[in-house]
Amino acid sequence: MQHHPLPSRPAHLASIRSLCLVAACAIAGLGVVAHGSGLSGHNSDAPVNYAADHIELLDKENRVLLSGNVDITQDDLRMRAARGTVAYNNNGGVKIQRLDASGDVTVTRGEQTARGDVATYDFNRRIITMVGNVVLHRGGDSLNGARMVIDLNTGLSTVDGRGLGGGRHGTGPAGRVSGSFAAPHAKR
Repeated sequence: MQHHPLPSRPAHLASIRSLCLVAACAIAGLGVVAHGSGLSGHNSDAPVNYAADHIELLDKENRVLLSGNVDITQDDLRMRAARGTVAYNNNGGVKIQRLDASGDVTVTRGEQTARGDVATYDFNRRIITMVGNVVLHRGGDSLNGARMVIDLNTGLSTVDGRGLGGGRHGTGPAGRVSGSFAAPHAKR
């Protein structure tokens, strides 16, 4: 798996920009948006490879059920989970439409890691949605919330406090997003 470093910026400018963004979102009552999430430019047309302890093909339903140590890769994007369901169409060739994963889901690309209870990857819209105890790590920075939407078209990740059914399903008080940004090391 290749690792793509995030665009380099002076650490103090990135931290100040991120802190201002968090403050503005908190004042507006919105979720936190992580710019330049490291997922833009992902090749969602690349082949999808999957492995699991048990795979069941439901050909009449156009589904593949995966269970036990599910490991799915597409180009340099990797998703791991306890269980997964791949939905596809078979109109002149198999084309994946959607991937649903559950059970300690981890999505990684480069230095960015996102974790949650469940995830859905909509291949047509190129969007990954994670729900439940969501944590996004990038370098020394982290964001925590109930729900995260990763737009692979733009590389924009949005974290908010709304879980399944709009209720609390994450860390911290309902509707809240928390985070931690690494402070730049002062030169002496």
